[in-house]
Order: sequence, then structure tokens, then C-alpha cells
Amino acid sequence: MPNTPILTDSAAITRLAEELHRQPAIAVDLEADSMHCYRDKVCLLQFSTAGRTVLVDPLAVADLEPLKAVLADPQVRKIFHAADYDIRCLHRDFGIEIRGLFDTMVSCQFLGEEKVGLADVLGKHFGVELDKRYQRADWSVRPLTPEMISYAAEDTRHLHRLVALLEGRLEEKGRLAWVAEEFALLEQVRHSEAEGPLFLRAKGAGTLDRRQLAVLEELLQWRDREAQRRDCPLFRVVGNKSLLDLARNTPRSHQGLVAIEGISPRLADRYGKQMLQAIERGLNLPQDQLPVYPRSPRPERDPEADRRLALLKEMRTAKAGALGMDPGILINNTLLELISRNPPRKTADLEGFDGMKNWQREVLGEEIVKTLGKE
Repeated sequence: MPNTPILTDSAAITRLAEELHRQPAIAVDLEADSMHCYRDKVCLLQFSTAGRTVLVDPLAVADLEPLKAVLADPQVRKIFHAADYDIRCLHRDFGIEIRGLFDTMVSCQFLGEEKVGLADVLGKHFGVELDKRYQRADWSVRPLTPEMISYAAEDTRHLHRLVALLEGRLEEKGRLAWVAEEFALLEQVRHSEAEGPLFLRAKGAGTLDRRQLAVLEELLQWRDREAQRRDCPLFRVVGNKSLLDLARNTPRSHQGLVAIEGISPRLADRYGKQMLQAIERGLNLPQDQLPVYPRSPRPERDPEADRRLALLKEMRTAKAGALGMDPGILINNTLLELISRNPPRKTADLEGFDGMKNWQREVLGEEIVKTLGKE
């Protein structure tokens, strides 16, 4: 494998940007440190043209301004695999926007590939084996090992020929316009900071009563402070499930802590005092200050809508089977439920449904109306 250069100065990045702008297509990827830091950041960028692969070290040179123009130029195709996270990170960290996207993972989904991870796809089609050991590596560490450099380069090196394969199959199936619409929507995604109580982001919090919810919030706030102090991900302090069980059982002693799954004696020795104090604060919170888990009002039970939904799901299953696609990729349950409660009389009525894409109306519109006409 040829040596892969790593660019660490502004002049080299300017030259790279000029080179990339002369290309019809470039493959792009990034590596971050989300498994190792409290706030993840982009630690490495990979670019592959048809002829070579180059890495950019944003930890060595923070000014990536020269790359903005080419990455925002729709005339230069940007090939990503699973672009959603990358697009959000690039805009958050550097103000970089992506235009001219081609996402090979989305393409695989629309071709009905059973496994759409990059390692699976490259292994299936090209016999390429990616070393998964480095998916969770700490990419903020310098210097990068030769193995890490090789892994990063492999992530983009094969994307050009993968596009050639996938695009041809999409064209044969008449689905290029479908994925083009998906790509245009993906280009608009942005990172957003979550607001409100931390329990809103804790799976299972909605099953707790208000007092338990107060305890959970205190535990989550403590863990967040500790993760910031250590500059590590939240799960490296203590896992969500353990905190949920602590809030549900509210142990009051060291012995009670270690009875909770995931709270080892060592963890209890290290954090027991802080966890017990957090539990105590939640238990002592005045009744009128207890948090309330927000719940969307449930729509009234409508037997007719339920019947329509069942018919729509049957139609979706049959259509997805005929297309060789996952039913959830074809159309999701939320949209089907909305349609079942507001049945369209003609295909044009489907234009009023938020979240329904043009390609979905074209592919499913007549069958949706026909299916609902059978009820």
C-alpha cells in the first residue's frame, strides 16, 4: 500500500483544496474521538481522488477555510458512506457545508442490501477487509500509528469504485432520483445541542414516577459533571441502565449500590458517596418542584384508523418485497399512522403530508389511495 501523506500546515491544505477542486468526484470521511472525550471533535479528515488518498490533521492546523469552497461546490461530487454524522460534525467544528453529496450507505439501503456497514459492503463486493479494531480508537492521540493511518485511508480509498457499482444498479432499477432526493435532504442536517433536563435523553425515564425522575435527574447531573471533569464520555463514568435502576430502587447504602447491576464494588468505592448524595437530593426535593415527564397527548382510539393502518402496513410489506427494500426505508410507521388518520382521496392529497418525499408519493401514491379505497 502506498504511503499516505498527512497534511499539517495551511499551505499544504490550500494546495490540496486546489487539487480537489479540479476533480469530478472526491471521497470524504472523518474520524472523531467520541468514544474517549466528553465533547467529541473531528480529529482526522480523509480525502481520496481517483488517484490518491490524503489525510488532513485538524488538530495540527485548525484553519480549514481553504476546503470550504470545494466541499460546498455541487459540481464536485462528495462521496461519503453514512454521511449524516460527518455532515453534522463538519459544520459544527469548521462551518463546512457539503453539496453534491453521494452517500453509498443510503444507496445500499435503497438497493436492499442486507448489511450496509462499510466493512460489510466492501467485503461483499470487493473482498476488502477493514480492521474494525480502529473504529473505537482514540483518534486524538498523536502520533497516529501506521495501522491507524492505513485504516483511515482504507475508509475512502475504495469509495469511487463502489459508487460506480451502486450507481449503475440504481440506474437499472430507476432509483437514482429517489436517492438524489435523500442526498439533498442529508446535506441540510446540522448538529444541535440538546436542551432541557438530562432525563429527556435517558431511555426509559418515561417509566419512572415523578420522585424517581427527580432522583434520576440528580444522578445524571452528577455524572455529567464528573464526565466533564475527567473529559471522558458519559458511559465511562457509569451506564444509563445502572442510573435508571438506581433511580427506581433508590438505595441508601453502599451495600444497596452494589446490588444494582453495573455498579461494581470498585465503582461504588470510587463514586458511592456522590451517588448516594445525588439520590438523597432527589428524595428530598420538595413535592411542588418534582419534574414531570412531558408526554404528547395520545390521539383518541379510532378503530377505523387502526383498520386503515393495518391495510397500509400490508400494502407496504408487499411493495417492499417486490422492490427488494426494507419496509422501514420505503415508508416509516409514523407517516403511515398519519395517513391512516387523514386518508387521502386522491394522490394529490398526499402532498399535504409533512415528511413524505416526492419519490414516496410517486412510488406509493396510487397504491395508498387504492388500498384505502378497499376499506
